Amino acid sequence: MSTLRFETLTMPGARLGGLNPLPVLHPLRTGNEATKRGGRTAGKDDLHIGYGIELPCLPYGVQDGYDRVRGPRPFRTAVLENDLIRATFLLELGGRLWSLFDKAANRELLYVNPVFQPANLAIRNAWFSGGIEWNMGIRGHSPFTCSPLFAARLTSRRGEPVLRLYEFERVRCCAFQMDFHLRDDRPFLFARICIRNPHGAERPMYWWTNAAVAEADGVRVLIPADSAYRFDYEGGLKPSPVPIQDGQDVSYPKNMSHAKDFFYRIPDGCPPWQAALGGDGYGIVQTSTPLLKGRKMFVWGTGQGGRTWQDYLSEPGHPYFEIQAGLGRTQSGCIPMPAGATWTWLEAWGPLQADAGRAHGGDWAAAQAEVESRLQAAIEPAWLAEEMARGAEWGERPPDELVQAGSGWGALERRRRAASGERPLCSPALPFPEDTLGSEQAPWRHLLEHGVLPETAPAEAPGAWMTQREWFDRLRHSVSAGAGAHWLAWLHLGLMHYARREPAEARAAWERSVALQPSAWAYRNLALLACHAREHARCAALYMHACRLARLPQLFTECGRALIAAGRPAEVGPLFDALDESARHGGRIQLVRAQAALEADDLDAVERFVDSAPVIPDIREGEVTLTDLWFALQERKLAATEGTPIDDALRKRARRDFPPPAHLDFRQKT
Repeated sequence: MSTLRFETLTMPGARLGGLNPLPVLHPLRTGNEATKRGGRTAGKDDLHIGYGIELPCLPYGVQDGYDRVRGPRPFRTAVLENDLIRATFLLELGGRLWSLFDKAANRELLYVNPVFQPANLAIRNAWFSGGIEWNMGIRGHSPFTCSPLFAARLTSRRGEPVLRLYEFERVRCCAFQMDFHLRDDRPFLFARICIRNPHGAERPMYWWTNAAVAEADGVRVLIPADSAYRFDYEGGLKPSPVPIQDGQDVSYPKNMSHAKDFFYRIPDGCPPWQAALGGDGYGIVQTSTPLLKGRKMFVWGTGQGGRTWQDYLSEPGHPYFEIQAGLGRTQSGCIPMPAGATWTWLEAWGPLQADAGRAHGGDWAAAQAEVESRLQAAIEPAWLAEEMARGAEWGERPPDELVQAGSGWGALERRRRAASGERPLCSPALPFPEDTLGSEQAPWRHLLEHGVLPETAPAEAPGAWMTQREWFDRLRHSVSAGAGAHWLAWLHLGLMHYARREPAEARAAWERSVALQPSAWAYRNLALLACHAREHARCAALYMHACRLARLPQLFTECGRALIAAGRPAEVGPLFDALDESARHGGRIQLVRAQAALEADDLDAVERFVDSAPVIPDIREGEVTLTDLWFALQERKLAATEGTPIDDALRKRARRDFPPPAHLDFRQKT
């Protein structure tokens, strides 16, 4: 009989830290492909490329306060278990399925990271590797990757325990629900996923389930597909045959030297599944009902950059790759979700033992047939559909017990909808209790109930951002009526305009905010607008105004980069000296110091930096600042030694003759 219990797992972990009060303001694209359909967005191959690609992060705050100092850290877990399989979830970290253990074979099916180490790979910056993550709403890793979900317990009519995880996603303004259960007659974890669009208009929607699998010699990924779209982290998607590409068998993750994505093209009508099997034919398999039609493999590659990244996310000697399943064919766009629609599907994850000779033989069709026959013997598509339908018995029921609270944004949205006479956010299956409303929601609740956004002192952080159209309309009406037309209201209105891709209106709002009350927050946002327009002198001047009003390391880092771009590298050192000593030694601050030293031809300072094995806790996926600095240093040293100018030939020689040390090399493509 299945059981559900809640425990604490202690493992080495870094400190997650707090939120960055500065919003992410990426440059706005022209053409506005992100919100349109038609043309490339809904092509004949149903890829929806570009559809629903929003500004990353907004309205969420950035989680960049983590470090790389690990100590014993407790994590709250939910353990769903029977005699066949044990599933362990990290409730405070997006409900990540941390372990899926096959009790009959006494083997782990997933890659279980021995540590918790955030790194800059997600929408909100912080992300960690291992297990299975559930990504909903917008492209990329979930906004809840490093945040708690609501967790609840309920019981089916057969007496089976069900673990429910859910939240309110603030970009799509939709709730999602994940109900997990086991069956005593099958060694699989079942995940019944439900997304509801409560709006009267279509919404772009995104879902990908990403599973990390330990990388080892002989592991092969099998899929019922003979073609894929390949992404090599440069250019776009490229059609690719499967499994042989350019004479190489790309069904074996260890055959690839650099990071790659393979989005498999499973034929319509074919039951979707994906398996990762070791040399002995044993491994993990995933299947689902047809709505979840996309399948993908991601590899870091065996090259230096990929290995550096995997060591950075864990400890040396723990490589992994991922198999993924999603609503779309690729991750280049979202899927149109009709007004008022509810989408539900069932995923099954569990062990599979295939005949090793057939699974690893040279006949791809025979290998596919071997895995499919073994999977069909365990779970037939018709049985899976029946199991999903059975889940409707508890799917609309309120939970028996709420075990953990998530954010207060669902409760606020429920209040707003009630006040506006709109349809409910979701069914009673997903309670968002009043007591989850907290300090983040308090100003917006005040606007809802009293028509005014409360004013705070400019020295204080401006609070949680909001981009939802209905809140924009409320705040704009409030300011237009003369109620609460203060600096903070204009600051938030500017952010809302920016999220609506209205940069001129955003600038006017932030300039109005500064005129009413100067603040680091408005000056910084205006500086970024100047940066996007390549007005480097104006950008640096605005940043300097901001840094006089707030001593925030992230703000000083941005200002330092602006000073370099404006041709003022000599001012970077004195600027950073104004920070507290602990902040002055931060990895990002030291990196910008080194970049400024390079521009000032202080090569000894740059050499000391690269030789110090610098640690940049939040180095970004795809970021090559460290290797760029290394190569620029080698170019200048060569030019000085030989008395020659830096030209293309010298740059090529520097890259050939002076490969970067491993601790600097985070490149995904070389």
